[in-house]
Amino acid sequence: MTYPDFEARWKNSGGAERANYGLFLQDLCDLLEVPRPDPTTDDPTQDQYVLERAVQFNDGPKKSTGRIDLYKRGCFVLETKQGTDTADQQKKQERAELGLEPAKRRKGHAVRGSAKWAEMMQAARQQALGYVRALPPEEPRPLFVLVADVGFCLDVYSNFAGVGDSFVPFPDQTKFRLPLAALADEKTRAMLRQIFLDPKELDLSRRAARVTRELAARLAKLSEQLERAGHAPDVVAQFLMRCLFTMFSEDVGLIPKQSFTGMLSQYGTPELLEFLPDALTNLWRTMDTGGFSSDLKARLRRFNGKLFHDATALPLNAGQAELLLQSAKADWTEVEPAIFGTLLERALDPKERHSLGAHYTPRRYVERLVLPTVLEPLRREWAAAQAAAARRLDEGQPKDARAELVRFLTRLTSLKILDPACGSGNFLYVTLEHLKRLEGEVLAAINSYGQTGLLELGGGTTVSPHQLLGLELNPRAAAIADVVLRIGYLQWHLRTYGPSELREPLLDEYQNIRQQDAALQHDPPTPRLDAHGQPVTRWDGTTKLHPATGQPVPDETARTPVLDYPNPQPAEWPQADFIVGNPPFLGDKAMRNSLGDGYVEALRKAYKGTIPESADLVMYWWYNAARAVQNNHTERFGFITTNSITQSFNRRITQPFLEDATKPLSLIFAIPDHPWVDAANGASVRIAMTAAVAGEVSGTLFSVEAEKPVDDGSSDVELAVQEGKINADLTVGADLNQAQTLKANTGLANVGVGLYGAGFMVTEEEAAALGLGSLPGLEKHIRPYVNGRDLSQKSRGLLAIDLFGLETDAILDRYPQIFQHVYERVKPERDQNNRESYRRKWWTFGEPRASFRPALENLPRFIVTTRTARHRIFSFLPGNTLAD
Repeated sequence: MTYPDFEARWKNSGGAERANYGLFLQDLCDLLEVPRPDPTTDDPTQDQYVLERAVQFNDGPKKSTGRIDLYKRGCFVLETKQGTDTADQQKKQERAELGLEPAKRRKGHAVRGSAKWAEMMQAARQQALGYVRALPPEEPRPLFVLVADVGFCLDVYSNFAGVGDSFVPFPDQTKFRLPLAALADEKTRAMLRQIFLDPKELDLSRRAARVTRELAARLAKLSEQLERAGHAPDVVAQFLMRCLFTMFSEDVGLIPKQSFTGMLSQYGTPELLEFLPDALTNLWRTMDTGGFSSDLKARLRRFNGKLFHDATALPLNAGQAELLLQSAKADWTEVEPAIFGTLLERALDPKERHSLGAHYTPRRYVERLVLPTVLEPLRREWAAAQAAAARRLDEGQPKDARAELVRFLTRLTSLKILDPACGSGNFLYVTLEHLKRLEGEVLAAINSYGQTGLLELGGGTTVSPHQLLGLELNPRAAAIADVVLRIGYLQWHLRTYGPSELREPLLDEYQNIRQQDAALQHDPPTPRLDAHGQPVTRWDGTTKLHPATGQPVPDETARTPVLDYPNPQPAEWPQADFIVGNPPFLGDKAMRNSLGDGYVEALRKAYKGTIPESADLVMYWWYNAARAVQNNHTERFGFITTNSITQSFNRRITQPFLEDATKPLSLIFAIPDHPWVDAANGASVRIAMTAAVAGEVSGTLFSVEAEKPVDDGSSDVELAVQEGKINADLTVGADLNQAQTLKANTGLANVGVGLYGAGFMVTEEEAAALGLGSLPGLEKHIRPYVNGRDLSQKSRGLLAIDLFGLETDAILDRYPQIFQHVYERVKPERDQNNRESYRRKWWTFGEPRASFRPALENLPRFIVTTRTARHRIFSFLPGNTLAD
């Protein structure tokens, strides 16, 4: 079907949704060149692409059935309505003027363009969201919700996170409503076709991510060259951030188009290159204060903000100037702020630059936590405000109806959201964008009453970065987070409203990103001294290649002072309505190596009696946020944590809050085990997501059912859903945390050995070279080795050198090669261990389990299971195996 045929058939239809919608949708499929829906079967679970898909609503004891007008599994839910173009009263008057009797006409749901029609379209959207919630938990959630006014328009909403019901206007508030005439455009039809066939490819953040990675790589090269020229890394970082903000300003029209790029081209010539720093300094001074720029030949807005107070520009050689010009020629409107901060931080940090090509946390992972923590409760409030406005409108009180919407807008623009470990700002930016999307819907609803919605930058009547609060210890990351929020805010505002509403200065000094430790506050650190008054030092984690083995071993010369932190206290956080973020991943055993003995001791002293020493570092954030919610300072919080939050050593923090008799908290959202990308190094890790609220309420538990790796190092996941009270171990149902220890089980199980030295592990080839199979008795000391990873994934087929029961003299006498191997590959690592017993007996396992070994002697096999795993699996291992 061609568009002219489609338009001729449907343009004049109206007022009869039930009669028209089936024919309309089939014609729409023909226009989009996608298959028509399949016939409905007697089994709804088999109806993957049908009209009238049945779903069951479970409202307590009452059950009812709803029907989705058009449904395609994993793609969309489509709800239809049909309005009319002309009011019935107006038609009556027209016929009366002609001396004719009033004709009977179909009235439809509402007159298009009226406040009642806008209310109808929103009601249809809420109806579609109800269908999404009612879908069976084993079915993948649709990525789109479509609302059609048959023959008039199609509203498009998306949710690429795959959780919750925060479906937002796609691609934004200004373009989500497609009038019938828009279908004449092939690009529009291609977009709709994609919704039917492969909707995830419409996720704009995926394409933006590719553009962003290329830009970050260029900036990294330039940063490295400028540092080689002798400029301090922090000076280089500030210079490049001014450059990139100017490039962004050029592409979005805050300064004249092509002006900065043209200036770089002009001064990039050999004759003028030496004057480029002066030209840049003059430009940035003008941007700081506002005024006429002679180089750009234009009057510039006043930018202000800390970014341009220092207008220092660095001298560039021809190659560096060319790199800067290439970066300026890119389209900065397509930069994805949600990941740009991470990549920029890696590009500008000499220690992190090697990981620039590594993976990053994709936007949809961040949204998976931000939506249920912040947006879903706000969207429920918004739906309630719309319902209240609809009641006032039905009562003939349009001013009161509008006041209901304005009241919610005031609430929205006064919220505070805190990320107490904000890094380079990706969680805060994603939150900001979704708040701006919601604000756009609110303003559109207010406008439907015939009056303009409030929108004034800096006046407290628009969602802006001043509402997004961040705590970050790393000063460079804090500065980047500030820039990311400003770029993201201006990018979204200009796309949606254009430059007309922008108030100067464009970069208010909000001071909303605070550089501070979010776990601990203390007096100035002091060096720790030994008994002789000399500073105590520790290994800083740097490795070097061993001259004999070529393997990385600790560099004994890489030392850092051990500091003490006087008067330690829990850190104070600014008050916020919502708390969300991704605190640092460090287990209790890794904390000393990363943070230092003095810091860990101060941290544990500050939280003594509230947080056990065995807890992961992230649990200090969880505890502080839970206290804020419990004391009614915060409405709800959500965090990314290690997936070991379900283990007993971390449940000691979460469980008391969930079981508090007077002020209980409830988990309203959780994913126990989810793939993640560590922002620091791009490594793939496993995490949990939790969100909590005060009171006793049921929650939604999502479980990862399937994972499909994609190019950016992340995975597309399929989530199954359960509703109910979420327990501390992130399960729904029987609370196994209440199970009591049985005396009959005493002595039946024990933790396996703990190597505490990677050099103990050898391959079969290495074992043979050390004498296994040729030296009598060596099979008792080089044995098959299995840990939890070998059990739950693919076995690596490793062996381990087990010298338990032998002293160094005996080892040197009987197995000199073994002694040399362990001396070279284990001892350097053990020498840096904080525990004296591990350093002293460096040739044996750190935890050889001396008391448990006799129980395994002469057994042909024994049963093992991993301590931390998604599924409890038991396996038999041969009796000679070393189980870690």
